[in-house]
Amino acid sequence: MGSGRKRKNMFDGMSEEEVCQLKLPDRLRADLDILVVGINPGMFSAYKGHHYAKPGNHFWKCLYLSGLTPRQLSASEDETLPGLGIGLTNIVERTTRSSSDLDKKEIQAGAEILVVKINKLRPKIAVFNGKQIYEVFSGKKKFNLGLQPELVQGTNYTHIWVMPSSSGRCTTPCRAEDKVPYYVALKKFRDYLNGHLSEIDEKELVFAPLKMQKIHKNEYKESLYFKNQLNDGDDKCLDRKKETLTKKPKQK
Repeated sequence: MGSGRKRKNMFDGMSEEEVCQLKLPDRLRADLDILVVGINPGMFSAYKGHHYAKPGNHFWKCLYLSGLTPRQLSASEDETLPGLGIGLTNIVERTTRSSSDLDKKEIQAGAEILVVKINKLRPKIAVFNGKQIYEVFSGKKKFNLGLQPELVQGTNYTHIWVMPSSSGRCTTPCRAEDKVPYYVALKKFRDYLNGHLSEIDEKELVFAPLKMQKIHKNEYKESLYFKNQLNDGDDKCLDRKKETLTKKPKQK
């Protein structure tokens, strides 16, 4: 009962059933550089009407720290992303409390709709925001993170990129700064496709599962995080060895 009342307060008195009826609109236009794909809207984002709105999600911070956005945007500004060449969508449009509430049929149907959407809009890169999201889309279990060897089905132009989840609940990697190198590499690949880089080493674009290759170290140090612009004091990280919940101290 207490949990239900707490959630009602979170949604200004709306019940979970009412929130799950809300739709989260895509943020799209044709010929995007990057189309970010989630699995389906969570209740908090659907309630707010904006993507990746839940406090603790690293998406907006990682976009900024990698240089994909000129400043750190808030979720309420998600409508401005297409103007920067970045779009937002989900495989399934139905809002649920958890992605585990989705069934295989609607995921398969959503994946087919996504392919049609990609063929119509022609983004240069389809970015799956989470390893599990690409698993349900592709049916694959074993693949590297970062750039994939194949293009989106039916296209000869849309590359596939797999990110670790931007969710703050993702424990591998768990901190925003540990996810930034994937976004830095994505930006570099985007710049290459747009003709701003004459050549690129594919090794810089492929990451072993759940690990970050050392090849990104120098670029990562050039990111805003290493220029003391990141304040990640509210991020909590699970230390499996010590099995304790630790809190990263705030920068001075």
